Amino acid sequence: MMRFSNRGRVARVTKDTNFASRVQRLIVTLRTITCSFMACFGFGLTLAADAVRYQVPSQAIIDMIDAPQVPQTLLSPNRDWLMLLERPALPPVAELAQPEIRLAGIRINPRNSNQSRAGLATGIKLIKIADRFEKPINGVGQGARVGDAQWSPDGKRIAFSLVKDNAIELFVAEIANGGIAKRLTDRALNNAIGKAFVWQSDSKSLVANFVPLGRGAPPKLVDLPVGPLIMENLGKRNTERTHQDLLKSQYDEALFDYYGMSELAGIGLDGRITLIAQGVIRAFQPSPNGEYVMVQTIRRPYSYSVPISRFPLKTEIRDARDEDVGKVLKTLSDLAVAENEELDPDAVRKGPRQYAWRSDVPATITWVQPVEGRRNGLGDQLLALAAPFEGEPQTLAKVDLRYQTAFWGRDDVALVVEASRKTRRTVTWRIFPADSTRAPVKLFDRSSEDRYGDPGIPATEADSRGGRTLNFSPDGKAIYLIGNGASPEGDRPFIARYDLETRETKHLYRSEAPYYDTPIALFDSGPTLKLLLQRESVTEAPNIHFRDLTTGAMQAVTRFVTPKNPIALVTKEVIRYKRKDGVELSGTLYLPVGYKKDEGPLPLLIWAYPREFRSAEAAGQVSGSSYRYVRPSFSGPLPFLTLGYAVLDNPVMPIVGDNGKEPNDTYLPQLIASAEAAIDEVVRRGVADRSRIAVGGHSYGAFMVANLLAHTKLFAAGIAESGAYNRTLTPFGFQAEDRTFWRARDVYSQMSPFNFADQIKAPMLMIHGEADSNTGTFPLQSERLYQAIRGLGGTVRLVMLPHEDHGYRGRESVLHRLWESQRWLDKYVKNAGKAG
Repeated sequence: MMRFSNRGRVARVTKDTNFASRVQRLIVTLRTITCSFMACFGFGLTLAADAVRYQVPSQAIIDMIDAPQVPQTLLSPNRDWLMLLERPALPPVAELAQPEIRLAGIRINPRNSNQSRAGLATGIKLIKIADRFEKPINGVGQGARVGDAQWSPDGKRIAFSLVKDNAIELFVAEIANGGIAKRLTDRALNNAIGKAFVWQSDSKSLVANFVPLGRGAPPKLVDLPVGPLIMENLGKRNTERTHQDLLKSQYDEALFDYYGMSELAGIGLDGRITLIAQGVIRAFQPSPNGEYVMVQTIRRPYSYSVPISRFPLKTEIRDARDEDVGKVLKTLSDLAVAENEELDPDAVRKGPRQYAWRSDVPATITWVQPVEGRRNGLGDQLLALAAPFEGEPQTLAKVDLRYQTAFWGRDDVALVVEASRKTRRTVTWRIFPADSTRAPVKLFDRSSEDRYGDPGIPATEADSRGGRTLNFSPDGKAIYLIGNGASPEGDRPFIARYDLETRETKHLYRSEAPYYDTPIALFDSGPTLKLLLQRESVTEAPNIHFRDLTTGAMQAVTRFVTPKNPIALVTKEVIRYKRKDGVELSGTLYLPVGYKKDEGPLPLLIWAYPREFRSAEAAGQVSGSSYRYVRPSFSGPLPFLTLGYAVLDNPVMPIVGDNGKEPNDTYLPQLIASAEAAIDEVVRRGVADRSRIAVGGHSYGAFMVANLLAHTKLFAAGIAESGAYNRTLTPFGFQAEDRTFWRARDVYSQMSPFNFADQIKAPMLMIHGEADSNTGTFPLQSERLYQAIRGLGGTVRLVMLPHEDHGYRGRESVLHRLWESQRWLDKYVKNAGKAG
C-alpha cells in the first residue's frame, strides 16, 4: 500500500496493475543502486542481494505448500445434502497487492467494495448424504471466486456471491434444476463493512446490502491542505489499546462514507428489489417470520481514536412487509462514540448491546443491558421485546458476570451463558422464557481454563425459518452436547445426551484411537441413532462419515484424496513432563519419517506461544491429540520435519498467577523454567542435544522468542515472526495484561526484550508482514528491535514481507519465509560450528 502524507491528510492511493508493476521495478532498481553504493563506500549492507527477489525452499516443502486443501463442508437445513466449498491453494502476492483502503480498522478493496484479503472458494459441489450422489453448481464460469455461500431455510437453494475484479455479484442455484446458478440482479453487493446478504425465512427472497445506485466517483484528495490536523483531549480518560488503520483526516472520513454507504433491500427470486434502509450499515438481521429487519447504522461524528466497533451506532427495527417496507417501527438505541471505555478485561461498551432475534419465536428482539452501579462493575440483564415492539421490554435473565450468549429452544427451555474473563469463571443457566416467575436453574459452573471439565456446547439444528435452535431428543426431555473431550490421554471429541431435569450426562459416542472423530450432527429418530462425523487419523486426511451408533456401521460420505504429504508418516507423540516448580507440562513431539534413536540426536525446533493461567492445575492439562492428521502446513514448524529436524510443537508455556500476584509479575522466571523443562525432556529422550536447539514463534510467540534469547543461553538460534518487543508502545495493555504501563512500570520494562537487546547474542531471524493490522504488532516493533541488535553488533536478519498482514497468505511470501528459516536453521543450528 502506498501512502502520501499531506500535513496530516493521509490518502491511501489506489493503484492499477501497470502502476504497481512500474513501482515494483523502480523499487528493485533503487535497491540495486543502493546496495551498489553501500558496497562501494564500505557500508554494512542491511539488505542482502538475495532478498531482492522471492526465494523458494526445498522441493519437499514446495510440494507441501501446493497440496490441495480439504474442502469446507456445510450441512443443509434438512440434513440430506453437504455443500462442499472447494478451497484454493495459496493466492499469489499479486492478489494481496490489489488496491486496498484502510479506514477505521477495516480494509476495503475499492474496486469491488469487498473486504480485502477475504478467503474465497473456487467452486461449489453438493453431495447427497444417503447415496453419495454428487452434483456440481454450474454456471459460475472458470476461475470463479466464491465469497459467502448460504443454504436457503428449506434446503432447496443456495445463495452465494461471486467476487469479480470490479463488483460482487449475487447468485442463486436451485438444487432440483441441475444446480444451475442464476444471477439475481445486475446490482452489485456492498461487502465493505458487514455481511452482504442473508436469506429470508420464506426461502423465496433475501435481504442484501447493495452499492448505492448512482454512487459516482470516489472523493478526491485536495492537494493543498486548508489547515493542520488537530486532536485534543479535555480531561477525559481514554484507555484504548493501540489500534491500526484508524481514520486520520477529513479525507478519510469522506472515503469511509463513500465506501461504507449502502442500500439495504429485499430481493425476490425474480429480481424485484424493495428498499429497506440506506446509510453506513454495520449489521442487519431479518426476524424469523420475515416481517421485520433489525438494522444497525453507523453515524457521525466519527472518531480518530477508536475503530469502527466504537463509532456512534443506531439500532432500529424496520418493517419488511410490502405495504410498509422500510418504515422505522422502533428505535432501540442510539449510542454515542465510545472513546472512554474502561480497560478492565470484563468491561463492555456502555449502553445496550448484542441485539439478536430470539430464533424460536416469530418476532422477538433481545438485547443485553449492563446493570449499573455494582461495585465490581459486572452484571447484565437479558431483555426481550416482541412485535409490535410496544411497551416495556421483558427481563428474561439477570446474571452476575458478563452475558456471553443464549441458545434458544422453546418457551420452557433456553440456555444462557455468563462468564468473567478476569476470574476465568463461566456459568450456564436454564431459563424459562415464557414464565418470568420461574427461577433459573444452574446447569454448569466451572473454570473456563478447566478443559478436562468442559461439558461441551449445546448442539443446535436449523429450523424451518432458517434460525438455529437447540437439538432436542425425540421425547423433548434432553439436549445434546458436543465437546473436545480433553483428557490426560489427549483430546477425544464426544457427543452426549444431557437430561434437562436430572442434569445427568450420558456419552453417546467418543472418539477412540487410532482415529480422531469430530461429531457434526446427530440424527435421533428414537429407534435409531446416527451420527454425522468427520474422521481423520495420522495418515488419513479428514473425511465425512455417517455412523450408526446402534450397530457401529460406518459409511463414507466424502472421499477426499489424501494429498501428497511428505510428513504424513512422521512419528507423532503428545509428551508430558514437569517444570521445576512442579507444574505439569505437555507438548507434541514430531520426529522425521524413518528416524531411529540409534541414529543419535537431531537438531530440534521448539515452536511455542505462552498463555496465562490462574491455576497450575489448569496449566498442566494436556491439549491436542496424537491421532490427528499431520496436515501439510505453510505456517509453524512442521515443514522442517522434511529437512531432518525434530519439532516440539506447542509445548505449554504457562504463566501462572497465584498468591495474589498477576501472572506477568513472574513472567520471565516462569517462561525460562518452562523452556528449560522442555529442553531437559527432549534431551532425556535422546532426540536432541542441547547445542542444536532453536526456538520459534509467531506474534506473542515471537515476543517469547526475543525474551528467551535475551535472558538465557538455551538456544542456538531463534525465529520471531510478527512480534511486539517494546511494551511501552502498547501502554494500555497487551495480551492478558490489563494493567497500564503507569500501574506496572517494572512489569512492562522487564517483559520488553527491546530493553535487553544488548543481551541477545544468539542469531535471531525476524519476519514481519509490512501490512500487519493486528493490535499492537506494528511493523515498527520489528524494525526498532532489528536496529537495536544491529547497532549493538548482534547477529540478526529482518525480512519484511510486502503486502502481508499479521498472518502470511501469499504463496511467494510463504515460500520465502520458509526459505529464510531453512537457511537460518541450517547455518546456526544443524551445521553450527562447521567450517564454511
